Amino acid sequence: MTRKQLVQSIIFIVLFLYILMTVTYIIRTNGDVKDRFTGFYAEKKDTVDVVLVGSSPVYPYFATPMMWGEYGIRAYPISSNLQRPVAAVGLLEEIRKTQSPSLYIFEMRMYTARDMDLTNNMAYTRGVTDNMKYSWNRVKTINAMVDDVSERYTYYFDIFKYHSNWKTMVLPEQLACFRYEKPDDQKGYVMTDEVGPCEAVDTSGITERLPMPEFQEECLKNLLVYLKENDLQALFILSPTVMEEEKQKMYNYIEDIVNASGYEFLNMNDYYSELGLDFAADFSDYGGHVNGVGAQKCTAFLSSYIAKNYGLEDKRGEMGFESWDAAYEQWKQELEEAKKTIAKHIEEKDFADAPVEEPE
Repeated sequence: MTRKQLVQSIIFIVLFLYILMTVTYIIRTNGDVKDRFTGFYAEKKDTVDVVLVGSSPVYPYFATPMMWGEYGIRAYPISSNLQRPVAAVGLLEEIRKTQSPSLYIFEMRMYTARDMDLTNNMAYTRGVTDNMKYSWNRVKTINAMVDDVSERYTYYFDIFKYHSNWKTMVLPEQLACFRYEKPDDQKGYVMTDEVGPCEAVDTSGITERLPMPEFQEECLKNLLVYLKENDLQALFILSPTVMEEEKQKMYNYIEDIVNASGYEFLNMNDYYSELGLDFAADFSDYGGHVNGVGAQKCTAFLSSYIAKNYGLEDKRGEMGFESWDAAYEQWKQELEEAKKTIAKHIEEKDFADAPVEEPE
């Protein structure tokens, strides 16, 4: 092969991979997880103060526009449904490519789940890997999350999964993702207006410890080592839910591990009074997740905790944060509409369908 032929071959391969990558970004199925990731990639470099990592007890719980508008905290959730703990380090690597957050927050509900329950449906893995930009870090994350080597190529080249979406390529909302960067109006937050009433369970008096699943413990310890090695500030939290005795014992065990590494563990289930949560009205699915009103309360509590303990710089009123101001104004309007809908649901006893049981 001549030098000219070698150069031509390299150029062809590079162009082919670029086209493949761009087409894949465009035809990946739309949804709130894709919106959240493309929205994060679209944020200006080094403009996010706090990143929240975890599963669905993140993005409907903490109204990031409110965190900015009322507390001056620029927060963004890197969250996907039933997000497996093994993804955490890969996601941190991805976050740090474009942002330098002062604080990382990890929601811990999935750390009590058996990994076999989280891998029964590989959509939980793809929720992470199929929403990352093509990079070596994405390859490493796939390798960490997919044990079957023979299956990994379908994750490396996820166009194999989404090829049937080719007809959607001409849609404006798809074409807008050609770089996998598309601003999200609500900064990753998703508001819900359904009601699924439940009753609070007080587990604050339970002090016993129960070991967490072995693989999740390994993932947690690997995460803590990564945080220490990179001198990153972190807070570990548990969002409000209907607690169980066995789970509380595992969270006590998790708290010991987190504290031993020098990090704080904030179990919001110990602060129902301070939160002001109404379990008959503030949850959307019978204790699994909060609705818009519940999120307002959870957001106020967590934001106050951050402001008191981490001293982040408030840049409200400065130039360059207009999209955050717009997100806050939109959130306020949506919240007022959600409050009306929630009140109507309660008045008419029009409650949400029973949720599909998921591993916790």
